[in-house]
Amino acid sequence: MEHTPSELCFPQLLNTSCRKPTLPQSEVVFLHTLVSSISLLTVALNLLVIISVSHFRQLHTPTNILLLSLAVSDFLVGLLLMPVEILRKTSCWFLGDLMCSLYICVSYSIPSASVGNMVLISLDRYVAICDPLHYTTRITVRRVKLCVCLCWFCSVFYSSVVLKDDLTQPGRYNSCYGDCVVLFDHTADAIDLALTFIVPVTVIIVLYMRVFVVAVSQARAMRSHITAVILQRSVTLTAKKSELKAARTLGVLVVVFLICLFPYYGMTLAGDSLLNTSSAFLGIYLFYFNSCLNPVIYAMFYPWFRKSVKLIVTLQILQPGSCEANIL
Repeated sequence: MEHTPSELCFPQLLNTSCRKPTLPQSEVVFLHTLVSSISLLTVALNLLVIISVSHFRQLHTPTNILLLSLAVSDFLVGLLLMPVEILRKTSCWFLGDLMCSLYICVSYSIPSASVGNMVLISLDRYVAICDPLHYTTRITVRRVKLCVCLCWFCSVFYSSVVLKDDLTQPGRYNSCYGDCVVLFDHTADAIDLALTFIVPVTVIIVLYMRVFVVAVSQARAMRSHITAVILQRSVTLTAKKSELKAARTLGVLVVVFLICLFPYYGMTLAGDSLLNTSSAFLGIYLFYFNSCLNPVIYAMFYPWFRKSVKLIVTLQILQPGSCEANIL
């Protein structure tokens, strides 16, 4: 079927150019406006988290280092993945095959890093609640920083291996100029699903179920009227109240993350029939929208975040010695 030049992404390449997307203009404008707004909000909110944890010395704790790493991945989702993904779906790809391959690699690396960060957060809470006496010796800032670096390295390395063919031969799966796609065989799909969804999510759920059971039993022990000697002994074995509160807050974070993650990977479980539909598009953007929700959860549950945002917005962090401010 012949197409007029106005219908093509590259009119000068009549036989090899892709057709322009046929979405109504009003729908394209609406989608661009909506995604741009969410993208800007995601970037701004996560930038506040990054500045807060990086600037204030009181916030340099193992748990907050993990939140910082998660905020970096969320920041990159808002800065890169949201705007580029909407352009890829609603217009022709004009950036070339190499940029397409690099974008797809990045779009796999960042979500993998987010999942890895959630596993590390769950491990942190597990040790804090289930083994509080050894928490300060086992979970140190240095070890957490090392784990975060390994998490990011493994995510990038894994994505590079999975997309090796596409990176070495950019555009090999594109049927025409103006397209940006990646294809996996069923074996690669199954491996990716297991390594980036089934195994991490199982670990997260098992750890948090254990945390929940121990936290409930400890809360009951603290409320029960037992003798002073037993109470005094149990205090040393019981996680601090602040740790229980942190576990609750991070539990909300993990639950919201899992809710947003399931539709994203559910498309792979559903098979090829749904991968290029509007349902798949909504699944991807629900997962990306989680990056905007995480800072909102911090604002709801963490007084230190609200306090630090106030200091950042009023530019008080520019004053000498502001990094030593009492935030907690």
